[in-house]
Amino acid sequence: MIELKNLSKSYNKGKVKAVNNLSLTVQPGEIFGFLGPNGAGKTTTIKMIVGLLKPDKGSIMLNGLCNQGHPLKCKSMIAYIPEDPEIYDRLTGLEYINFIGDVYGTPAKVRTTLTEKWSEIFGLTNAINQSIKSYSHGMRQKIILIGAIIARPEIFILDEPLTGLDPKSAHSLKEIMHEHCKQGKTLFFSTHIMEVAEKLCDRIGIINNGELMACGTMDELKYMSKNSESLENIFLEITEK
Repeated sequence: MIELKNLSKSYNKGKVKAVNNLSLTVQPGEIFGFLGPNGAGKTTTIKMIVGLLKPDKGSIMLNGLCNQGHPLKCKSMIAYIPEDPEIYDRLTGLEYINFIGDVYGTPAKVRTTLTEKWSEIFGLTNAINQSIKSYSHGMRQKIILIGAIIARPEIFILDEPLTGLDPKSAHSLKEIMHEHCKQGKTLFFSTHIMEVAEKLCDRIGIINNGELMACGTMDELKYMSKNSESLENIFLEITEK
């Protein structure tokens, strides 16, 4: 579970409000989509959740623990895939996966089984022992996804996770997301692809200018909007007001 209460973050000595008094809850077992225009505060919110940024005020609870009071415990629950991930490109793909497995304490047999399975699914079997420096953007995204799967997190945080993935890999990622939530775990992701969010998410939050403008299921968002049926139209109506 993720609980954000009155969360705020500003830059430039308070002149720029990136996130303003944001409160929301993401329940275990649900896929929560976080939408907003560029610069709306999505990535700032995500970075506060995972502990990369400290909020100016407010609290972040992850499975009942404050991420400021218990930073290491909270980080051990999370697998985070940023929009533009940094990766140790001097390692091979397998070395990177084993490094992640060591960090999260994943048993050797489990990581081997998962690595073989997902390397085949993502088409990386022949590249797994090559240097990451030689990987394309899409291949890097896939190896990071495998690392996140190896971590076996309680909470998945994904920022634009479909960027750079081919259709088959994108489909596999959606299956990963569904399976994660079937286990009663939490998934929070941002995307600009409205069709994906509409079909995939149990609930959706729409942020603009740092403030949560709407939050609910598709049926609830349609009811709030009254005139719009598609998520794209609802999004445009809410963010253009």
